[in-house]
Amino acid sequence: HTHKQTKAVLNRMARLIGHLESTKKMIEDGRDCSEVLTQIAAVDAALRAVARIILKDHIEHCIVEAIQEGDQKTIDDLNQAIDQFLK
Repeated sequence: HTHKQTKAVLNRMARLIGHLESTKKMIEDGRDCSEVLTQIAAVDAALRAVARIILKDHIEHCIVEAIQEGDQKTIDDLNQAIDQFLK
């Protein structure tokens, strides 16, 4: 199913993939470890930003609908996903 933010998420993921490929090339080229770590931190932050967008979109659509329909499984699935995300 699609959400309001699907296009934005896909665009961010494409940029993330490019950034990750650039970071991989830095490692292959033997760039300084501190530069590589800085890029990895940037990728990590960007990935977490995408996760926040997906989570908010999920709450605004799927969870609201699940509550209205009494769908406990969807709520339980979200709780499990949050537990995995926060590990």
